[in-house]
Amino acid sequence: MPERVATVVPDDGLHARPGATFVEIAADSDADVQVAHVDGDPVNAASMLAVTGLGIEQGDEVRVIAEGDGAEDTLDELERVLTTPEDEL
Repeated sequence: MPERVATVVPDDGLHARPGATFVEIAADSDADVQVAHVDGDPVNAASMLAVTGLGIEQGDEVRVIAEGDGAEDTLDELERVLTTPEDEL
């Protein structure tokens, strides 16, 4: 199962606009996508409630896991959201 670990760059972490963009990409993907703190239990990345419930902040390391069609492309897009300053998204 492909996965990526990234350090969150946006000032708002995975809240507000970066969080909404992240969830939208996950929801639109044909892959099953999960996200977690590096040492935490993964949640459904297509659920805004689940993602914001993780409390992911700027500087946190997160693990994104994808399985299914388009998994690598989806991980590329999600990693871009995690590692790009909010004003550049």
